[in-house]
Amino acid sequence: MKKASVVKRSWLCPILITLATSAGCVAPSPKPEQLVAPQPIQGNSGQYMCPYTSDGVMAKWVDKAVNARLGGSAGSLAGTYIGQKACGQVPLVGGLLGGFVGKAVGRQVAIEASGGKEYIKSTSDLSFNRVDDLAVYLYVKHSSHPHFNDAFRAACDIYPDLRTRFHPAIQKAPRKRVTQTARAR
Repeated sequence: MKKASVVKRSWLCPILITLATSAGCVAPSPKPEQLVAPQPIQGNSGQYMCPYTSDGVMAKWVDKAVNARLGGSAGSLAGTYIGQKACGQVPLVGGLLGGFVGKAVGRQVAIEASGGKEYIKSTSDLSFNRVDDLAVYLYVKHSSHPHFNDAFRAACDIYPDLRTRFHPAIQKAPRKRVTQTARAR
């Protein structure tokens, strides 16, 4: 009887070992100084406005967003409530619809809290066409800025895909070449 229970549980050990080792297999993020920052578009013609200006200070729209601090969470909660009321008889559909509506409402609330689309564009002098480029640029150039978290949160409220793309973009960003002199230090 005892032998049968050991055999039944023998499949559990490899799974636990795999889970334990795979948790440590996630590559740590490279340091900002190890990465090559993408070149921003000078001006606001790109799809994604940088929350920092070319002189390294937070854009005025970020200041407005930080001061308003409404962001996407208020809209998401409101949208979830609206979705649940609209589909009250079907909780799963109501929650999904509410989350979708909430994200859209939350983004719009964040845009308005930042001064509106035109204000965001008019107070930005750097932009990007790809969210991954914005993510890597922010990490390399500004992650040590004392108010980086505020600027990053404001940008994520406006561009929700920045939040989900940030770490993957950093992981696949081009690395600086290390010379022999640098290795010797």
